[in-house]
Amino acid sequence: MSLNARLIKESFALVEPVAGRASAYFYGLLFAHRPSLRGMFPPDMAAPRGRLFDVLRRVVRELDSPEGLTSYLAGLGRDQRRYGFSPEHHTAAGAALLATMRRFAARIWTEETEAAWSEAYAMASRIMIDAAAAETTPPWWLAEVTGHEARCRDIAVLTLRPSQRMDFVPGQHVPVQTARWPRVWRRFSIANAPRADGTLRLHVRAVPGGWVSSALVRHTRPGDQLLLGPPAGTMAPPESDRDLLCVAGGTGLAPIKAVMEHVIASGRRPNIHLLFGVRHAGDLYDMPDLTRLAAGFPWLRVLPVVSDDPAYQGLRGRLPDVVDAFPSWSGHEVYVCGPPPMVDATVRRLRRSGVPLARIHRDADPERDRDRSDPTETAGTPDRFLAGFESKT
Repeated sequence: MSLNARLIKESFALVEPVAGRASAYFYGLLFAHRPSLRGMFPPDMAAPRGRLFDVLRRVVRELDSPEGLTSYLAGLGRDQRRYGFSPEHHTAAGAALLATMRRFAARIWTEETEAAWSEAYAMASRIMIDAAAAETTPPWWLAEVTGHEARCRDIAVLTLRPSQRMDFVPGQHVPVQTARWPRVWRRFSIANAPRADGTLRLHVRAVPGGWVSSALVRHTRPGDQLLLGPPAGTMAPPESDRDLLCVAGGTGLAPIKAVMEHVIASGRRPNIHLLFGVRHAGDLYDMPDLTRLAAGFPWLRVLPVVSDDPAYQGLRGRLPDVVDAFPSWSGHEVYVCGPPPMVDATVRRLRRSGVPLARIHRDADPERDRDRSDPTETAGTPDRFLAGFESKT
């Protein structure tokens, strides 16, 4: 992969500050030259426009890391199958992208810059097309809603039965589309390890302005049909027998619960320490299930953490502060999932305390349609609530 990364990065740095205008220009050109492509996108183009530059930032950032870039692009190629994206569409998108970069980086645009972007796009599209062609799983699954449990004011747990077998790794997520919002996909973590009956569980919070999440929480009933895209995500169960620290903020509990179920079913007996953080006590939506799980697996210790509820009698504080209150987690495999600010802060605390980055498994996808606020804002970690929560080996 011999790309002129310097020219690409320099020109992209000029375009990135006007990403909104550039995205609108890109899609305007694309739909003007290929009107049939408009039907592949949702009515509201705000999300695709934002997604375009999220992807470009990631690609430009990883130009110096060929292995990581190839893996990311291959994943994009496989993901695009659910939209019906074809090699011809890649050609049209490439022409629109080059025209967009040429226009918004005109001040430093040269023939060499054009050649660098052309080569980079040809490489990227080739990886995506090849990955899509090599994939043998369906581009999407039809799934029936067999259960819908309203757990609190804005969270529901859905049970789904795909029409055909869906293989996944505990900790992964799936894109979901509802009949209420055609062509609008949002990603939700699978909240269980694979089951013999093939069913999946999703923990869904209806976020303000969340079309899909609101439809799933408030308007979906057993018997409804959903579309599911291929499972994805790199957070997977541990390969070692180390003890586990699991840090879950809000519905970030879902993939962590799947990982814990897998470990428990494996027959191994590591200590598992779960810190489950929310803003208000009423948001501890899965405590009955977690209590049952802990009753059957005495090596699991569950500590609910509430940040913004003065009446709560248990542990109050921010999850990063609670994690930091323990002397050390350096001997553990760590799983962190929830709002990105919480995940980032927790990872920083863990790194400072000596946990190797290779042992920290995180999932904080900003595209995922779940609680995007940090449920653990207030500080304070009373030691008396930590005394019985053994963490070290």
